[in-house]
Amino acid sequence: MRIGTSISYAGGFAESVADIVELEKAGLDVVSVPEAYSFDAVSQLGYLAARTERVELASGILQIYTRTPTLTAMTAAGLDFVSNGRFALGIGASGPQVIEGFHGVRYDAPLARTREIVEICRQVWRRERVVHEGKHYQIPLPAEQGTGLGKPLKLINHPVRERIPIILASLGPKNVAMTAEIAEGWEPIFFHPEKAASLWGGSLAEGKAKRDPSLGELDVVVGVPVAIGEDVKHMIDWVRPMVALYVGGMGARGKNFYNELACRYGYEAEAKKVQDLYLDGKKDEAAAAVPIELLEAISLIGPAGYVKERLAAYVEAGVTTLHATLLEPGVERRVQVVSQLRELLG
Repeated sequence: MRIGTSISYAGGFAESVADIVELEKAGLDVVSVPEAYSFDAVSQLGYLAARTERVELASGILQIYTRTPTLTAMTAAGLDFVSNGRFALGIGASGPQVIEGFHGVRYDAPLARTREIVEICRQVWRRERVVHEGKHYQIPLPAEQGTGLGKPLKLINHPVRERIPIILASLGPKNVAMTAEIAEGWEPIFFHPEKAASLWGGSLAEGKAKRDPSLGELDVVVGVPVAIGEDVKHMIDWVRPMVALYVGGMGARGKNFYNELACRYGYEAEAKKVQDLYLDGKKDEAAAAVPIELLEAISLIGPAGYVKERLAAYVEAGVTTLHATLLEPGVERRVQVVSQLRELLG
């Protein structure tokens, strides 16, 4: 299992990068940069490429609606170039609250759009003249929709790699099946190892049955809050606000993918309560209402022996890359935690 981490978009970027430099020396494999509605991820990834030497860089994630497919491909090729072949393109649909609320772009057809974007990106990286006639993207733009002057073009530069790994963030059954079919990696959120097979096993099998062998094995990339020690159990409460934000606030009643996930895990009543409180502006109460059983299932927080047992559950569930949100402060301690994870994984 590879060990990765993410840089927070909440602030302290320079300090976070300094930590990554030290964590890379300690054996960190991957660092991802999210993109919500803060600073863009691309500029930060470019800076990371200049400050690091070995660690893989990933976008985690770029929303599919906010860039054209060819710009997404160009950006990925550029980041792969400045990092000397160390970039993985993480993309996902995000949700209507961000896409429509912040970007002013209609949120529609996430599965079909994702499939077309992946096809176009790989065409660009192969330096083919881009010709795509899809339902959602037409390249070149048909004459009746534009000036009629557009013509097929290919990327000017030669990419470092013609196959940059693509990681898809997906949750729904159809989206997960598509991910297992066409992507190098899958990134679910709030991964519950004991319930993963019942929720996603069928979808993963369906997608893998159609998978091109040249893609290799599917990399299962899971983000997990981590703290290891005898006196860290209280840190599980630090996870509550993030879970409440997604389960309660990322969407509306009846249209919240993360709330639906909590329901699928068996927490229907709790998910409804969290959402009602959050949408009523009672964010602290919403965080307090997140069930402790769910927090424990999606976290690695506790003594080394406990964390080792939980790591075994993640391995058993097929996780191949563990993105650790390192809760403990101080780079020295975070370096120790990465080393401890390595030891506990054996």
